[in-house]
Amino acid sequence: MNLNGANILLVEDNPQDAELVIRALKKQNLADQVHVARDGAEALEMIFPPGESGGLRENLKVILLDLKLPKISGFEVLEKIKNEARTRAIPVVVLTSSPEENDIKESYRLGANSYVVKPVEYDNFIAAVAQLGSYWLLLNRTGSE
Repeated sequence: MNLNGANILLVEDNPQDAELVIRALKKQNLADQVHVARDGAEALEMIFPPGESGGLRENLKVILLDLKLPKISGFEVLEKIKNEARTRAIPVVVLTSSPEENDIKESYRLGANSYVVKPVEYDNFIAAVAQLGSYWLLLNRTGSE
């Protein structure tokens, strides 16, 4: 099943992790288009472009967000997304290597919809991303559908 307009914003500064996420999503035919931001500043520019016309936010089904990002942290990106009425309803899944309790609590306090620690083993990583994609793109429903 290939979903038209099932757009994902992947905010990930590690090129290997980004490639694994993209591979897992495309292998499962879960996204027509995966947009990648390599740091927090790029993510915010994609979501809230200068001039405020559209941006990715109009078609996003889910944002997969790493926390440890250059320029602007994942926490700051999450806070901006969840504090804006235009983007508050977009699901944000924190997909990070941090199992720290403080990071988990802060992510949920800022409005994260889910928190997933990246599995280290390749097959587990691919399976986890495929499950995330299946849930957020196929099963989850938002008020705009």
